[in-house]
Amino acid sequence: MQEMQSKTKLFRLLALFGNLALLSWIALWQLSLSPHPHISSTTLAIAWAVPLLLPLPGILAGKPYTHAWANFVLMLYFLHGFTILYVDGGERWLALVELALTTTAFLGNILYARARGQELGMKLKRLSKVEKEEKERFESE
Repeated sequence: MQEMQSKTKLFRLLALFGNLALLSWIALWQLSLSPHPHISSTTLAIAWAVPLLLPLPGILAGKPYTHAWANFVLMLYFLHGFTILYVDGGERWLALVELALTTTAFLGNILYARARGQELGMKLKRLSKVEKEEKERFESE
């Protein structure tokens, strides 16, 4: 496997920090900082952690594709953070931390996926080129 450039390593560390810190923050939030009064805090912590655990093996392995699609999972945490920020004055600071960590993970994931993908020669074709190839294939049949 090709050696990582220092810039790519920095992006990987940013992604790892963001993803692992967000996972820890969510668990801490649900278990002790602001547990739900009517639902088991353990159940909620597990429910909030599961989506972040799904891409974790690929993130830990440094797979660029997993870093890229993990950002779709992070959208749930962006939405949650912005919703809490808007509706719950008592948990605004918790939501701000969640948004900061989610943003860190998002940026780290996208920057790492792009840099590492380029290093490994994993390139997506431009949409116009794909459309042209499909049109040529369709017309030749």
